[in-house]
Amino acid sequence: MLYSKLFPKTIKQTPQDASLVSHKLLYRAGFIRESTAGRYYMLPLGMRVQQKIQKIIKEEMDKIGGQEMITPVLHPKALWAETNRTTSVGFELMSIKDRNEMEFVLGGTAEEMFVDLVRKFQISYKDLPLNLYQFSTKFRDELRARGGLLRVREFLMKDAYSFDISEEEFRVTYELMRQTYSKIFERAGLKTLVVASDNGYIGGEYCHEFVVESEVGESRFFVNPDNSYCAHEDIAEFIPDKKNLDEQEKSLQEVEAVRGTTMEDGVKLHRLPLWQQIKDVLFVDEKGRFILAIIRGDFDVNEIKLLHAIKAYQLRPATEEEIRNKIHSEPGFISPVGIKELIEKDVELVIVADESLHTVKNAYGGANKKHRDLLNMNLGRDYKPDITSDIAMAKEGFLAPDGSGPLTAKKGIEVGNIFQLGFHYSSKMRGANFVDKNGKPQPYYMGCYGIGLGRTLASVAEVSCDDQGIIWPLSVAPFQVHLVGLDLKGESVKREAERVYKLLQVEGIEVLFDDRIDVSPGAKFADADLIGVPFRVVISNKTGKTLEVKKRGSKQTEFLTLSSLIETVKNREWLIL
Repeated sequence: MLYSKLFPKTIKQTPQDASLVSHKLLYRAGFIRESTAGRYYMLPLGMRVQQKIQKIIKEEMDKIGGQEMITPVLHPKALWAETNRTTSVGFELMSIKDRNEMEFVLGGTAEEMFVDLVRKFQISYKDLPLNLYQFSTKFRDELRARGGLLRVREFLMKDAYSFDISEEEFRVTYELMRQTYSKIFERAGLKTLVVASDNGYIGGEYCHEFVVESEVGESRFFVNPDNSYCAHEDIAEFIPDKKNLDEQEKSLQEVEAVRGTTMEDGVKLHRLPLWQQIKDVLFVDEKGRFILAIIRGDFDVNEIKLLHAIKAYQLRPATEEEIRNKIHSEPGFISPVGIKELIEKDVELVIVADESLHTVKNAYGGANKKHRDLLNMNLGRDYKPDITSDIAMAKEGFLAPDGSGPLTAKKGIEVGNIFQLGFHYSSKMRGANFVDKNGKPQPYYMGCYGIGLGRTLASVAEVSCDDQGIIWPLSVAPFQVHLVGLDLKGESVKREAERVYKLLQVEGIEVLFDDRIDVSPGAKFADADLIGVPFRVVISNKTGKTLEVKKRGSKQTEFLTLSSLIETVKNREWLIL
């Protein structure tokens, strides 16, 4: 490719809203441009990188027996209704109608489409396991798109769906996909951690994210000292320390409490530790149920864990009006003790206690009346929750669930994920069965697996760069060699540069040739650094019959013959530079 013909050229300006390094560099170097918020043009340089990533994914998926196909972009809404996802993910689902008033959704994932396809065929147990995948455009009606390609509303995803006869055989598939994903990201130049995560609206019981450690990432997770435990904050567990379990239970006592409504106000008034105070948080779920989450005062409620405990999709905080008029309690003074005796008959209240309350005796907190508190509350004696579960948010320094030591908090960019779906979709969609060896229909045991190609591209740029620009690994670089011609007004130098350009192409090496005549060497070198091609090769009056070669990210240059350069590039094709 001749740089003089490349669309577009590099620029110095960055978007005003660009805060991430990857966003700034990809914009300035001419890889991407924004269309509308969260939707991007993938420009020729960006397209070349994305296609390299796609090629790596396809090669690794095909190695393990994956079969590529494609589904329609518009998903019949009736399919999503079969699995109740029209209600569980309505907040980010985009709908559309055709001229016949048939409703469709712009798919964020394609579980229903693949199940619907497979159930159209008479599949036998002999045909399983089956792994189908595609590269297709996905849509998410994100509330706030940000971070360049890291959080968008429209993107290219590789999504795969596996069908097995049993959980036992699925575990083999799941582990194979885990290994395959790790290899894909390694080939793309990314070091990933496999983080146990929440399955969210996808469904199923467990999943894992592939996370690139980075302070700009939105995935927050915890690891134990030897990294054998790695879990997203949404599901991270810990062992709560035991407090005053040797203390004798005291009589429940109601006292005057003229104080503010915060936990700190309670500590100051009663001169008791925060951990001994009960924290009460009242929510409303999508069914209209009131959910009272109670937890030790020094812990925070993890809403994701709480959702799983009550088997709900969404939560919102209860309003002060609802607390007073529906629950007949008082904001800042809510208590699990006797609260169900106060509510109206048509109000459903579910009390969920965190397991940490088993580590405390003689707790204190509100009394469901303004400026009144209860002392010496004890679980089981004074109140009985409907559900007891782990609903606590892990924090750095807490003891890892295996007891190996303190947890360390980290941040990273999620580039891929794998989900166990089990029978979540095959049990809800009629006819999603295979015929077993006895001739009887059985539901598929399923999994799904995703990689965001644009996010992977941006992640490489985010973690592999310097002050001058991007440093692309050779495996995904838009070109392998950036040939810079200097002194091109001289006919002999120009002929030599063009000769090298053509010979490199004959050898199958991808070359970006900066053939501009009236541009200074400094400007050409700056453009080369910004674009980030692995090998910069200079031809000038000074190089003679050799080539001045510099690896991107290195300060050293060396002089090589053309044959040596070709050998170096070809022999190190998958090396991360």
